[in-house]
Amino acid sequence: MRTARATAAAVTAVIGATAAAVAAGRFASDAALKAPAGRPLPTEPRLTVHSTTGGTITLTRDLASLRRGTYGLSGDGFHAVVGSVLDSVPHAADTVVRRLERVTHGSLEPGAKAWLTPQVYIGDPKAALGLDHADVDIPGELGALPAWFVPGARPTWVITVHGLGTTREQPMVLMEFLHRHRFPVLDLAYRGDLGAPRSPDGLGHLGETEWRDLDAAIRYAVRYGAQRVVVHGWSTGGAMALHAAAHSALRDRIAGLVLDSPVLAWDVTLRALADARRVPGPLLPLAVRAAQGRTGLHGDRSHGLADAAALRVPTLVAHGPDDELAPWRLSRELADRRPDLVTLLTVTDAPHGAMWNADPDTYEEALRRFLTPHM
Repeated sequence: MRTARATAAAVTAVIGATAAAVAAGRFASDAALKAPAGRPLPTEPRLTVHSTTGGTITLTRDLASLRRGTYGLSGDGFHAVVGSVLDSVPHAADTVVRRLERVTHGSLEPGAKAWLTPQVYIGDPKAALGLDHADVDIPGELGALPAWFVPGARPTWVITVHGLGTTREQPMVLMEFLHRHRFPVLDLAYRGDLGAPRSPDGLGHLGETEWRDLDAAIRYAVRYGAQRVVVHGWSTGGAMALHAAAHSALRDRIAGLVLDSPVLAWDVTLRALADARRVPGPLLPLAVRAAQGRTGLHGDRSHGLADAAALRVPTLVAHGPDDELAPWRLSRELADRRPDLVTLLTVTDAPHGAMWNADPDTYEEALRRFLTPHM
C-alpha cells in the first residue's frame, strides 16, 4: 500500500511539474508571439520628456536617446520626430538634448513617457508626404489585406513589408525616394495588422506563415501590370521576403530583395523578445518549445532562411551589430558566402529595424545603386 501511495504521489508530482512547465512555456512564448503591431519593442526603453523649447527636446539620458539619426518619438496620444543630438546645448548630466523636427500628433508635455520608433511618419502617404495613392484590398487566404499603392512609371514594382513593432507606416520613410525614382510602391498590411485578418491562432509566426500574405501581394502586383517586383522587408518582413523568394509560385517575378534587419533565425529572435520582456532565463528554452508546439515553427526550416545556397536573386542587406533581436552575424555570414548576390550595408549604432533612421543618406545611396538595374 505504501509503495502504491508513493508511486501515485510521484506520478502526481511529475504531472504537476509537467503542467507547470507547459504553463510557463506558454507564458514565455506569449511574451514574444503576441507582440502587437505598432507598439514599442520590449528592447526600447521608456524615456521621459523633460522639456521642449526653441526646436529642441530634452529627454532622459540613455543609450537609446543618444543614438545618431532621425526617429519617431511616440507615447500615449502623441507622435513627434526627433533629429540629431545637440551636445552644444546646455543640459543636465542625466539628460540629452535632440533637435525636435516636428510634432505630428498630440502635444509633448513635461513628464510624458515616450519611446523611439523607426516610424517617422504617421497617417497615409497623402497626409504624411503629399503623395497621391490608392487604398487597395489584396485578396489573401484569410481575407482582404489593406495596402497603399503609390503609382510610378516603371514596370518593376517595389513591395514593402514592415516588421516587428511597426505598421505599414514604417516604409513611408522611403516612399519619397522611390517615388522620385518612379517606382510604383505597394505597401502591405498583413495578418495581425490593424484592418487585416487575424491569424487563426491569434499569434505572430515571425514570417513563417505571414509570407503567404506577401505572396498574395506579388500576385496582385503582377495582375495589375508589374513585370517584376523587388521586395523590401524589414525584420520579419525580411523573413517573409526570403520565404516568398523560395516558395512563391511567382518567385520568377522577384528581381531582387532588400532586407533590413532580417529575422534569419526565428528561435533566436523569439528568445531575445522573451528575454527583453523579463522572462526568466530558465524559461527561455520552454518558450521556444512552446512556440514550436503552438505555431508549427520548425528550426530546421526557419534557419534555412540563412542558407546561402538557396539564394537566387540579388539581395541588399542593411543590418548592424547593435541589433538586439536579429543577429547581425547571420547577415554577415550570408554576405560572406554569397558575394556574387549579396551586398551588405553595415550600419552601426542602430536598433532593430532602424538602419535607415541611423544613416538615411548612406542607406538611400546604397538602395539607389541596388535599384539602378531596374531604372
